[in-house]
Amino acid sequence: MTGKLDNKIALVTGGGRGIGRAICQVFARQGARLAVADIDADTAQETAQSLPTEAIAIEMDVSSKSAVDAGFARVLDHFGRLDILVNNAGYLTYSSFEECSEELWDRTIDINLKGCFLCSQAALTHMRERGQGNIISMSSLAAKTGGIAAGPPYAAAKAGIYALTINLARLGAPLGIRANAIAPGVIDTIMTQAAAHKDLTKAIPLGVKGTPEDVANSALFLACDDSRHITGELLDVNGGLFMD
Repeated sequence: MTGKLDNKIALVTGGGRGIGRAICQVFARQGARLAVADIDADTAQETAQSLPTEAIAIEMDVSSKSAVDAGFARVLDHFGRLDILVNNAGYLTYSSFEECSEELWDRTIDINLKGCFLCSQAALTHMRERGQGNIISMSSLAAKTGGIAAGPPYAAAKAGIYALTINLARLGAPLGIRANAIAPGVIDTIMTQAAAHKDLTKAIPLGVKGTPEDVANSALFLACDDSRHITGELLDVNGGLFMD
């Protein structure tokens, strides 16, 4: 039996834990070989070692261009190519509009939005030469709601990822490169343990939080040929919490 991602090479940022780890596991079970990138080298290594296919761990700070370039160079040196990029690395700290500091704003934008841009830019350079590729970025329900349970920089960054995805999809389409984004709602991870998420969970029409695997399976759909005619889209994974 063949997998949906056989012979594919995928790089997942923030792949050490949570949604990123689940994406790595689902992709590996479908035959992909993985580069697990994370700012925490230990979790990246742990995830890479747990996968059933070939995988390498990469310590990467996505907010640093030099770190991103070094990470991509290692992927290409080891695997020879990159077929799929998943921009999953994220950072969330709760703050009101009035209390949000410049430092918090900069850090949140740098990791969530700038990191997505830097990794996509690095991937595009390689994928353009090959005439094929697939870039999937993690937006959020906060991009549509303004951040009911998240601070203003997080909502702004995730909305920016959606706009960036559309721009990238328009650029990439003639080059054989697809670009899509996923907007998770309340997913059962460390990032959704705040009190504000309890009220949101109660409001989910399907009645429960999503799981990292729910998001990972959506990423699989966008990564494989099942979605070959889809680009520039934002896929909601929120149990009906927001419908449009």
